[in-house]
Amino acid sequence: MLTVKLTILMCLFFIIVSCMPVYAAIYYVAIEGKDSNLGTKIRPWQTIQKAADTLVAGDTVYIKGGTYLPNTSITAKNSGESGKDITYSAYLEDTVIIDGQNVSLPNWYGLFKVVNKEYVRIMGLKIINSKFAGIFVGNSKNIIIKGNYTSDTSSSGIGVWNSKNIIVDGNKIQRACWPTDGKQECLSVNGSHNVEIRNNHVYNGGDIGGEGIDVKNGSSNVKVYSNHVHNVYSAGIYIDAFKFHTHDIDVFRNVVHNCTGKGIVAASEQGGLLENVNIFNNVVYNNKSNGIIIGWALKPNNPLERISVFNNTCYRNGGYGIYIGATAAKDIVIRNNICSQNMKAQIRTYRSVPLYQVIIENNLINGPGSFMGDKSVSGDPKFIAPDNGDFHLQHNSPAIDNGTAISAPSDDFDGNVRPYAGAYDIGAYELGI
Repeated sequence: MLTVKLTILMCLFFIIVSCMPVYAAIYYVAIEGKDSNLGTKIRPWQTIQKAADTLVAGDTVYIKGGTYLPNTSITAKNSGESGKDITYSAYLEDTVIIDGQNVSLPNWYGLFKVVNKEYVRIMGLKIINSKFAGIFVGNSKNIIIKGNYTSDTSSSGIGVWNSKNIIVDGNKIQRACWPTDGKQECLSVNGSHNVEIRNNHVYNGGDIGGEGIDVKNGSSNVKVYSNHVHNVYSAGIYIDAFKFHTHDIDVFRNVVHNCTGKGIVAASEQGGLLENVNIFNNVVYNNKSNGIIIGWALKPNNPLERISVFNNTCYRNGGYGIYIGATAAKDIVIRNNICSQNMKAQIRTYRSVPLYQVIIENNLINGPGSFMGDKSVSGDPKFIAPDNGDFHLQHNSPAIDNGTAISAPSDDFDGNVRPYAGAYDIGAYELGI
């Protein structure tokens, strides 16, 4: 009888233990630590790689302030699980600098590398002096890169390759592709799917460096929004099919200005089909070349289909406000945009673009000669303070109530509902109260 009772008690014990929650571990890294320590707050590790070798699903490492000088790239060893991310984070408000001056990297590496992993978060780190990328994500899923800073990287500050379900949020990327190497782009998304590129500040790229933000080469279901891109070489935001079918890309609420080349470009450099691209509610100004381009003049016969450019504000760019340079383009829509004071023309098509494939209507045109399109409005758009980058409308702007509801976004650059107290306004901003 005693044996039976003991057996029952043991079974109950194991049932209770198996039902108890397993708490994730929290570890710490500090400059003064030792990798032989336990990784606790009192006895931290010294290297981030020690943490990367140790963390398992649900674990977090907090990295305390200081400059870390690794001898090799920091490589995530393990994956997390759904609801149990592995997290690498700066401790509180500490400034954590990972300096790659002593690290030699081959191509397709990053100073912080996540390859063939899932459910990993990298947050609040400063990554500098990388011989290739700052943060590199390859063949991975469910990765979040948030609130980091990269500088002086010879390739991308952040690169995402052949990955899925990725969020790149609130990072600062400067001096990428630095100083003149031009390897890839400041923020690169290649062959990846279900990606959000949001709230990033990309600026001061290399002299012969790549574009600011590039979504390319077979990527799909990508949203690029609420980013600030300026003073980069070539285009600020570049959507390029390159060799592979690239589709379902939304580019909205971005500010792109003072780039050496163009503002926003949708193109196919090597013949891949680019389709279902929506470019809307963006402010594009003071770029040295054109504001928004559909197609690449050097390869005008490469395929683009269902490209829509609507409710953007293009101001004082050095070339055209909006330019269509793809002779093979189909179902192109240019609608509800303000094109004002762009140097060459406001809207222009390449000489052999078939106009039956293009709809141009309800745009506000102000400046040197253009193809006006249908139902256009002319006149000074009356921005609040364009010299200070404020392109909100004054109450007497001819852009007010002169847009069309067809394909118009449901809100504006600021997130205000369209339309407000009347018809739709032209440009990136809806006039509110």
